[in-house]
Amino acid sequence: MPELRKDPVVGRWVIMATERGKRPSDFKSLRDQRKGAPCAFCAGMEQMTPPEVLAYRDNGSQPNTPGWRVRAVSNKFPALRIEGGAGRRGDGLYDLMNGIGAHEVLIESPDHDRGLADLELHQIEELLWAYRERVLDLARDNRFRYVLIFKNHGAEAGASLEHPHSQLIALPILPLNVQQELRGASDYYSLKERCIFCDIVNQESQDRRRVVFENDDFIAASPFAARFPFELWLIPKTHGSHFEHAATSYPGFASAIRASLRALKRSLDDPPFNYIIHSAPLLEAQSKHYHWHMEITPALTKVAGFEVGTGFYINPVPPENAAEALREALALSESQPAPQVARAS
Repeated sequence: MPELRKDPVVGRWVIMATERGKRPSDFKSLRDQRKGAPCAFCAGMEQMTPPEVLAYRDNGSQPNTPGWRVRAVSNKFPALRIEGGAGRRGDGLYDLMNGIGAHEVLIESPDHDRGLADLELHQIEELLWAYRERVLDLARDNRFRYVLIFKNHGAEAGASLEHPHSQLIALPILPLNVQQELRGASDYYSLKERCIFCDIVNQESQDRRRVVFENDDFIAASPFAARFPFELWLIPKTHGSHFEHAATSYPGFASAIRASLRALKRSLDDPPFNYIIHSAPLLEAQSKHYHWHMEITPALTKVAGFEVGTGFYINPVPPENAAEALREALALSESQPAPQVARAS
């Protein structure tokens, strides 16, 4: 029968609709209609993007030319603008402020046809270093309180370009979701004097039913109260509140990312997904109660009236079942050689 599960961090309830249980094949969506290379993010097309703010390059190559491995540029259509001040003000009982911030795109590889699941580990690790470098740079701007790092993969997950890329947005305020997660972690620490995410890592490592991948530094597991089918949390085993201050864990993080995305790709035929790095606010000191991590949410179901009206989510695949399917898919993907992919011209 259906089951209600409570997220231990933010207190959100999720309905596990087991009677709607589905197999991974039931979630395989129609493939996006591919346009193919070259595109604005391909090597040789650098003039089609704003000037780069960061690039890791081969020796001797010049800015805004081919020869880069990872490249960060300002978003051509930014959600927020870098110029100006906050301009906080009131309009009667309403509060408003100027839309200041930074919105950047990180192009993960010059190769149009290779996503993170297909890259070498050192390439994924280099992307993580690029994230870190951009966060540390933006943190110097005292107008910004939070930097959100996220990836949209596939049109159904919000990606407007198919060339593999991720984004970051620097914000002058703390998002409500971040406040809720910080508050939930703080409340747990006040009660038990332990980090809730450390406790999750310990319990999942012992339980094993929801674990998809584990190495010395990370665990990738489907959360107990997963909102979405095949949702995954990637949590470092060493406590730390800020992603940008956890560089020693990046090799293990790269392995966990690739394993998770390969499992999803194999099990669900390259589904649309979003990933988000959850990290503490820029202006906060290292925290004993908060623990940075990544959440990957495949875009397989729709948020409809019930979810909007109640804040509940309905998940037709219990996380134990999802984890089992993903473990099997990962074992198959790791036992076979990676497919040869033609490089973009």
